[in-house]
Amino acid sequence: MDLPLEEVIGDRFGRYSKYIIQERALPDVRDGLKPVQRRILYAMYEEGNTHDKAFRKSAKTVGTVIGNYHPHGDSSVYEALVRMSQKWKLRQELVEMHGNNGSVDGDPPAAMRYTEARLSGIASELLRDIGKDTVEFIENFDDTSYEPVVLPAKFPNLLVNGSTGISSGYATDIPPHNLGEVIDAVIYKIDHPGASLDKLMEKLPAPDFPTGGIIQGKEGIKKAYETGRGRVVVRGLAEIEQLRGGREQIVITEIPYEVNKANLVKRMDELRIDRKVEGINEIRDETDRTGLRIVIELRKDADSQGVLNYLYKNTDLQVNYNFNMIAISNRTPTLMSLPGLIDAYISHQRDVVLRQSEYDLNKAQARAHIVEGLIYAISILDDVIATIRASQNKKDAKERLIAAYNFTEKQAEAIVMLQLYRLTNTDVTDLEEEASKLRETIARLQEILGNEEVLKKVIKDELRQVKKNHNDDRRTRIEDEIEDITINLEVLVPSEDVVVSLTRDGYIKRTSPRSFGASSVKDLQRKEGDELIQLMEINTTDTLLVFTNKGNYLYIPVHELPEIRWKEMGQHVANIISIPSDERVIKAIPVREFTDKHYILSITRNGMIKKTSLDLYKVQRYSRPINGMNLKKDDEVINVHMTDGNQELFIANNKGYGLWFHESEVNSIGIKAAGVKSMQLKKDEYIINGETFDDLSNPSLFVVTHRGSCKRMNLSQFEQGTRAKRGLAMLRELKRNAHRLVGFHLVGEDTTVQLRTENGTIETVMPLNLKTADRYSNGSFVVDTDQTGAVIDSQVEARYRKYFSTNE
Repeated sequence: MDLPLEEVIGDRFGRYSKYIIQERALPDVRDGLKPVQRRILYAMYEEGNTHDKAFRKSAKTVGTVIGNYHPHGDSSVYEALVRMSQKWKLRQELVEMHGNNGSVDGDPPAAMRYTEARLSGIASELLRDIGKDTVEFIENFDDTSYEPVVLPAKFPNLLVNGSTGISSGYATDIPPHNLGEVIDAVIYKIDHPGASLDKLMEKLPAPDFPTGGIIQGKEGIKKAYETGRGRVVVRGLAEIEQLRGGREQIVITEIPYEVNKANLVKRMDELRIDRKVEGINEIRDETDRTGLRIVIELRKDADSQGVLNYLYKNTDLQVNYNFNMIAISNRTPTLMSLPGLIDAYISHQRDVVLRQSEYDLNKAQARAHIVEGLIYAISILDDVIATIRASQNKKDAKERLIAAYNFTEKQAEAIVMLQLYRLTNTDVTDLEEEASKLRETIARLQEILGNEEVLKKVIKDELRQVKKNHNDDRRTRIEDEIEDITINLEVLVPSEDVVVSLTRDGYIKRTSPRSFGASSVKDLQRKEGDELIQLMEINTTDTLLVFTNKGNYLYIPVHELPEIRWKEMGQHVANIISIPSDERVIKAIPVREFTDKHYILSITRNGMIKKTSLDLYKVQRYSRPINGMNLKKDDEVINVHMTDGNQELFIANNKGYGLWFHESEVNSIGIKAAGVKSMQLKKDEYIINGETFDDLSNPSLFVVTHRGSCKRMNLSQFEQGTRAKRGLAMLRELKRNAHRLVGFHLVGEDTTVQLRTENGTIETVMPLNLKTADRYSNGSFVVDTDQTGAVIDSQVEARYRKYFSTNE
């Protein structure tokens, strides 16, 4: 029969998904085991490979598991066996192993032909009474034997050892807990079925990881226990030790759960080598058979707590643990709360103890029946012997006994099988004692089966016995709040002044003042046609905000800039933080401190302006461009300024209109907002540039037209207006070939302006060499555009600037 492909794939994948969800990746809520783990433990139990016997080759166990119960690859079975023996993975190991069973560094275990294994003592509690019909059995894969659907599990293994797994559409992450605390919580829930989560958390406050460490965030734990999902922070245990000579070292003795120690040490050393963190001399892994120990040797002047905080934040010395408590309940993957997990376990134990008691009762009643017949037979022993001697065979003897003395079939069988030496007076006494004990046992078992309170007491007594035999102290410390890690940059990064350069094409670098001082500005290597647009001396502890024409900004700590000699070409910003090829940088603004007393002012080509408090630009993650202004599709940012909120603004458009207004006209808004209108624009008009200046200064206005004309004007020729107005004309309108602005700048005495033409020629102009002109002239021609082509843009030549004063 032909079927559509999508129907076939859907059906097959649905079956496959159901199989791996129910039969592979997720644990059963009752015994906390995945099928492969359950099969390994049961196979070892059946083979007599228990904690009170000698160790046996792992390969033998793996072969038994594959041959009888789990027809899959040997490596997957062996990996599951090994994991159950790793004390850094499980809170209570279920398998004891001789030989190399891997390490916390991620080293692989030895091959199964070299290692030996047996069940641990506590694993025997998972399997205890499995022979008493306590759980369901099903046929194995080839119908040659039987395997248990679930183990009796005399302790709550799912909570004690946790579980992790990924299947189709589901994943689980249940953390390990302390055995004694889990048992106390279960007993409390048995006694108080309606117990609140807060009461349960008094008994079971938090996970208890085998690797110890510190768990932070009581709210996250409570949410996880309440809903099945939640997040906590787990950090390693580190102490700062004093050494001779005033030096200190950080000693780590516990690491977060499931963190690879070798990778952690490697990452720390990479940070030291790359000078991402200052103050570390050496990192040593001194772990030996006595325990884990990582030593971070610090320099004499290092801030130990600052270094430790940096390591918490930038390595796996501190990680997030996300609870996702999904387990198979009633053949269905279910997100479980803590009360739900405990109730499911109690329900399982109730079934196990009832089935166990029923089995023991049937056995005791059967034996009591036999003992009763034996006692009666001994009391009429001579008659019984005579009857048996007169019989032809065993069958005839049984029939005669049943007919003559009303024995049952089973009693008659026991009598004829009785050995002669047992026909003594002492045996009668023993039988009577046995009968008395059996009556007590039967009464006790009937009480368990008929009285719910007695049943609960049995469950609690068994749990208390497990706790008594196997409990140990809590390893993981609990802290209520997640600590907010603050890192003092000046401690972690060497505070030194550097020279940072930025070119129009986006090449950036930092250079030591020594390398810069040994050369001239013109020695800077750059691509043909590229020009230096900024040259500033700032500090490695500062931050650079690099703004792009698309309204984004790049957040770059100065110490993370590549250090390159002055005569060499810088690195493109896209190599530091990836930006699209059609996005270009327009300006870099250094920031020493992100405060709400300063603002970032962005001006766009289509006449929008936006002011945002500087403190909103500070971010924690800066691996990609961050949106700093919401732009319409065809708009772009043309200039950005940092202000103190009290600056004057002058904006010019391509038709030669200029508008002067005060910064207070622009209200401060959110970082991703679109801004407000800066200048009234007509069709085919757009903003050329917008500049800021102090109201006490008296800058000259300098304009450049596409026809190669330049003009300098005094600010006094203009009147201060308000935002979103037309502004005043700065050029005389011509009927033919009118001048159009391509550049506008505020200039001082030493300002030099570079004009770029269509054929790539760069013309340099000193604005103060030009006479002051009025608003209605078109200035003086300084470029022969017939030779060079039209002027396409202009920029103020980059001058070396110490960006922050020494007292800042």
